Amino acid sequence: MRVFPQYQGPMAYWPRVEAMPGVHEALSVLRLHYCLILATNAADSGEALVRVALRRVGLEPYFHAVLTMRELGARKPDSAFFEAVLHRIGCPAQEVAMIGDDYRVDVVGAKRAGLQAIWFNPKALSCPLTSPVHDAEVRAMAELPAAVEELHTVG
Repeated sequence: MRVFPQYQGPMAYWPRVEAMPGVHEALSVLRLHYCLILATNAADSGEALVRVALRRVGLEPYFHAVLTMRELGARKPDSAFFEAVLHRIGCPAQEVAMIGDDYRVDVVGAKRAGLQAIWFNPKALSCPLTSPVHDAEVRAMAELPAAVEELHTVG
């Protein structure tokens, strides 16, 4: 989902919500082969409101589960967040890939918890660490299925 900093409160109530370009196509492909979970730090929304926002842009059906910090009792990058996600979905860390745009929160947090991490970097930013820890980087959602498949093949 595209974040509009001018809006406050739950995304479900924003006057404007948008999916990232290419995300429908990417999720359509990934859903055929993988269990897709949305795990978010959204502080002002629980699962129901996140699903409302996803539904507004047609993304809700792609996700097997939606987990928020409210339900999990922890916040990324805390390992407890990722451990709670793994517990809820019943998967070992090495079989899970986190895709996120916040390097320190999504990527570093996931790697510390033993997950694979794909950095969604649409602005082509430089890695904030001298020694990058991400397993793959995509700059467009259209690249995501190939990146996930590559991790699955290597892993």
